[in-house]
Amino acid sequence: MTSSGPHFLQIPGPSPVPERILRAIGRQVIDHRSAEFARLGQEVLEGCKAVFKSSGPVIIYPSSGTGAWEAAIVNTLSPGDRVLMAETGHFATLWRQMAARWGIEVDFIPGDWRRGVDPSAIEAKLAEDRGHAIKAVMVVHNETSTGATSRIAEIRRAINAAGHPALFLVDTISSLASVDHRHDEWQVDVTVSGSQKGLMLPPGLGFTAISDKAIAASKASRMPRSYWDWGEMLKPNAGGFFPYTPATNLLYGLREALAMLREEGLDAVFARHRRLAAATRAAVRAWGLEVLCLEPAEYSPVLTAVLLPPGHDADRFRKVVLEGFNMSLGSGLGRLAGKVFRIGHLGACNELVLMGALAGVEMGLAAAGVPHRAGGVAAAMSALNGQAAAPDGPIAAG
Repeated sequence: MTSSGPHFLQIPGPSPVPERILRAIGRQVIDHRSAEFARLGQEVLEGCKAVFKSSGPVIIYPSSGTGAWEAAIVNTLSPGDRVLMAETGHFATLWRQMAARWGIEVDFIPGDWRRGVDPSAIEAKLAEDRGHAIKAVMVVHNETSTGATSRIAEIRRAINAAGHPALFLVDTISSLASVDHRHDEWQVDVTVSGSQKGLMLPPGLGFTAISDKAIAASKASRMPRSYWDWGEMLKPNAGGFFPYTPATNLLYGLREALAMLREEGLDAVFARHRRLAAATRAAVRAWGLEVLCLEPAEYSPVLTAVLLPPGHDADRFRKVVLEGFNMSLGSGLGRLAGKVFRIGHLGACNELVLMGALAGVEMGLAAAGVPHRAGGVAAAMSALNGQAAAPDGPIAAG
């Protein structure tokens, strides 16, 4: 099928890349051992600190977020170490599997994929660990598969209340620059992230923001590592360089992304994401459908996962929307496959883009024969205008 007009990429990452960033990326590559590159390197390495809200080093890898996951593990832990994680969704499960491949023993708190991490469960597990066998608490901040955001500040308070010395590792791959994250204030030891979500870049950069405690742990770690070794990165990074050929053009884009975030202001960026997310939920409820996340305090500003009524295939619905309206929605992952679709509202998304996306969803529900009420777009518009939302409540499945 040939479609006119732009494609609507409404998945929860990669997010659409703004024209400013595309133009920045489209420069000629330069000598990565030159003084000009050193200025670029120092600018982005320093500029990232403001987004992570960290005074310490931020290490940038030519990698995916999965690479940054691995860097966090191999620099801070040793084979046979025990860590504490929580089953919040597909990506927490994948991080757990990676840790297990490195010989880490994972205490995985079970979950229903509809909530974030329970801080009280973390505190209880750590309080039981009187011998401090648990070496790290590893948490996914925004679970991209479910639309539930864990309360990182409360989890830090739980760790402190238990009086436990475990490292605190947080995955912000889909939350950084979209949801408030305070690396220093919340005493996070390793913050993991990626370029293709709130930073509005193409995939290809992985990040680890690290504390002094994490650096000390890396010196005691017995994990084999080379490419991911923080020590090998920190030495040339001091001068703006990298130990191997960097992703120069993505760093051009990162410099522009950081400038855009400074211009809007991080607090305004976070408020915009919350506003768009609230409008999306208003639409879902007006349609008579169900938001997957059950805890209002954990609603994601990045994406909304929507449950379809029993007997209706979310993947078929997504196919109808793609073929009929040239819009990509996120699929259900893992145990949610075929049950949910995900609406991304992150990165450079604004009110008009969101309204177009929600109109596509509402038309798609009708075209796919999914039982729903009309009026979701109007409800979202009312929410954005600060008016009362449409009536809540699911409708009967047809």
